[in-house]
Amino acid sequence: MKYALGIDFGGTTIKTAIVTSDGQIISRGSVPTGMPATPERLLQTTVGACRRQLEEAGLTPADLCGAGIGMPGTVNQETDCVEYANNLGMTSFPFIRRLRDELGIPVSGGNDADLAALGEYMAGAGKGASSLLLVTLGTGVGGGIIVNGRIWSGCNDAAAEFGHMVIEAGGRPCTCGRRGCFEAYASASALTAQADKKAAEHPDSLIGKVYAASGHVSGKDILQALKEKDAAAKEVFDEYVYYLAMGITNLINIFQPDKLLIGGGISNFGDLLLEPVREHVKTYRYSRYSEKNTEIGIASLKNDAGLIGAAALTKVFE
Repeated sequence: MKYALGIDFGGTTIKTAIVTSDGQIISRGSVPTGMPATPERLLQTTVGACRRQLEEAGLTPADLCGAGIGMPGTVNQETDCVEYANNLGMTSFPFIRRLRDELGIPVSGGNDADLAALGEYMAGAGKGASSLLLVTLGTGVGGGIIVNGRIWSGCNDAAAEFGHMVIEAGGRPCTCGRRGCFEAYASASALTAQADKKAAEHPDSLIGKVYAASGHVSGKDILQALKEKDAAAKEVFDEYVYYLAMGITNLINIFQPDKLLIGGGISNFGDLLLEPVREHVKTYRYSRYSEKNTEIGIASLKNDAGLIGAAALTKVFE
């Protein structure tokens, strides 16, 4: 049995795990990221978390194939620097190289969404596919592209920013500065924002009553309202699904992958989300007359995808 250390660096927590060569997590932990903090402080927090994870697992650095880390930003594969991670205040910082020096083991890094896709490809719902797209629906819309077992990261390690393709010209403003981006319509944040607006307009609806009591309608509130046949919630969700399916159709038309998986918090809607998305895509995809078409499914590894994908950078599965 071989072991690797997977690290998933998030804005609020740094998660660590020992991953085996058969894709199992045998030990895990997390520490607060501690923002705001300098890049040097974030590095030392990560080093401490890694050392504690090894100690808790009863392993030494010599027992590992190495470590992999997913960062919420762009990682330059040639220089092992985090070129840009805006939420961390990190620009051109040699985080990966420094982490390797501190731990005394091989360390590789990549974008966290890319590594989540790699995790699903290696040990999750994408296993066995020759090509895979992962679309993650959370605060924003992220993604990853896997082709023949390798991450497609583009000429500058910044590919797969699915959330920032425009699906409604001149539409809702996006945090990137453009208008009408996929993220402005298909993120979890977009869904709850539209639910809040609809709830304020329909105070007698189920989501209207939730909004009156708490001032916000969460994803869980929407899911429950859908199960109880709330008309206002359904109207919001139907519009959300339409835009989500339009973006997914665009991605399929461009890439035609074996599989496209939906991850992130909204994937917890399961078949309520998946079935109407599939129907829309079936209608609008360019390849609707082809004998073989992309299989659309739900990602299976949930919050472990990034950890397993990070560990996969060490070649532990080979």
